[in-house]
Order: sequence, then structure tokens, then C-alpha cells
Amino acid sequence: MKEFFKMKRILYILYLLLTTVWLASTAGCTSGLSETSADSGKKSEGLFDKIRPEPKITIPAGSRLRVALIDGVSTTKSSPGDHFLASLAEPVIVDGKTVLEKGTKVRGRVVDVKESGRVKGRASIQLTLTEIIRDKGKNVAISTKPFTAVAESTKKRDAGIIAGGAGVGAAIGAIAGGGKGAAIGAAVGGGAGTGTVLATRGKQINYGPETRLLFTLASPVEI
Repeated sequence: MKEFFKMKRILYILYLLLTTVWLASTAGCTSGLSETSADSGKKSEGLFDKIRPEPKITIPAGSRLRVALIDGVSTTKSSPGDHFLASLAEPVIVDGKTVLEKGTKVRGRVVDVKESGRVKGRASIQLTLTEIIRDKGKNVAISTKPFTAVAESTKKRDAGIIAGGAGVGAAIGAIAGGGKGAAIGAAVGGGAGTGTVLATRGKQINYGPETRLLFTLASPVEI
């Protein structure tokens, strides 16, 4: 009987030892899983931070874009609808942060062109910018107020040509001898001067590469 109780006690002690070992191993596994889960969470957060897109910045309407032409435009060679390339001549800065670097390419469009007339009408050209060309990602559409240029007037030059023609007519009249000759000379001189004006067009507009133009944003743009 004593041996029976002794064996029973030994088995009970073994049971307690095995139970303790099992509980300890289970706790260790749970702790390991928790740590692994926490580490995975940290790694996931780090990866998310890397792929998270940068917040966009808005360039407000009214901002100025000073550009240098890459393609030339003129009233003699350009037509409405033609496109041209240019680059920013200076950076665009919003709230102290550079949004667009100097040299960023932009695309523009010729809106309207009028050549100078032979009798009246000055040459004019109207341009606008249509998009910002990005090195990475899609181009950004923009809208600017039209840039309009009008050629200088040639009235003073035309008046000089007509006056010069009248002077020639007066000389002819003097040679013909006063009266009727003077009238003939005036008619010939005036006609010659006007003919010169009709045969000569007024000043044209020609903006070659590197010409700097200033545009103003008509609406805000997100970059």
C-alpha cells in the first residue's frame, strides 16, 4: 500500500512538472507571435510611408509664369492653332516652396494671328499656355490669360512717304511751269506716295527662340 501511494505521488509530481513546462512554452510562443505581429506592423507602416503620395500644392490664379520661348512665333509664319514650346525663365514659388523649377517645359498655343495690312491695320498675335510638361507622371493642363502683342504703328512713316511723294510732285510742277503744271505735279506726286504705302506692309511681329514672355494663370493649378 505504501508503495502504491509513493508511486501515485511521483506521478502527481511528474504531472505538475509537465504542466508547468507546457504552460511556459505556450506563453513563450504567444509572446513571440505578439512581437512578430508588432514588428510586421512597424514594417508595414514604414512601407506605407514610402509609397504614400506627396501632398499636392495649388498654384493660385493670378500667379505669373515668365517663360523663354524654345520655338519662335511670328505673324508671318504662325497660324491659329499652332503649338509652341517654352521653358520657365524663373521658378514658381508658393508659400516659400519651389513648386516648379526654372527650366520646366511648358506647351502653348497660338490663339489668333493678324498680319499688318497694306493700307491700315496693325499686325497682332495672341498666345496662351496650355500645359506643364512633367518629367515624371502626366502633364498638367493649365489655363492662362491670353498674351496679346500688337505691332507698332507706321503712321509717321507713311506720312513721310506721302509727303516725300508730294515733294517730288512739286518739283515736277515747277519744271512744267506753275498753274496747270503744278496741279499735274501734285497729282503725280501724291499718287506716287500712296502707291508706295500700298505696296509696303506695316511692321510684323517676330518672337524668336529665347524671347521672354509673361503669362498669368487664369485658374488655380494643382501640382
